[in-house]
Amino acid sequence: MVAALKESLLDESRVPEVVSDVNALIDAEVSDKSGASGLALKGGYAAVKKVGPSIVPDAIEGLLPEFVEKLEPYWQDFSATGGASFSEYLVARDEDVSNSLLGVTDSRIENSDRGAVKKVYSSLRSSAQKHVIEALPRLGDLVQKYAA
Repeated sequence: MVAALKESLLDESRVPEVVSDVNALIDAEVSDKSGASGLALKGGYAAVKKVGPSIVPDAIEGLLPEFVEKLEPYWQDFSATGGASFSEYLVARDEDVSNSLLGVTDSRIENSDRGAVKKVYSSLRSSAQKHVIEALPRLGDLVQKYAA
């Protein structure tokens, strides 16, 4: 059986590097956005980072175990099928994967006591699935980098 993602992504010695890579992935995805929705996303992201520069990395670290848990069944299935690219695997199941991942953040935001973060998240949530789907290629590459 293939090693569980938590063994490779949540290993204490790797967590700081994984968090840094996920933060870079988010920065790159936000930077790539264009048009009115891109401007809104960039503005919201900048606002959250201004409220607290550590909010994003802290959120990544806090949410990482739950995201890894949600990705685990996809990784196990991908590994069992002997695919070459986890990115392609995720993209082929984009709606399923994005809904699964967004379930983590929806639940967390619901229980947050940070009003500014809740407000920004709720204003961006309607377009979040599209953004998560667009991030799947980078996410798949990141996961495969650590888990392969």
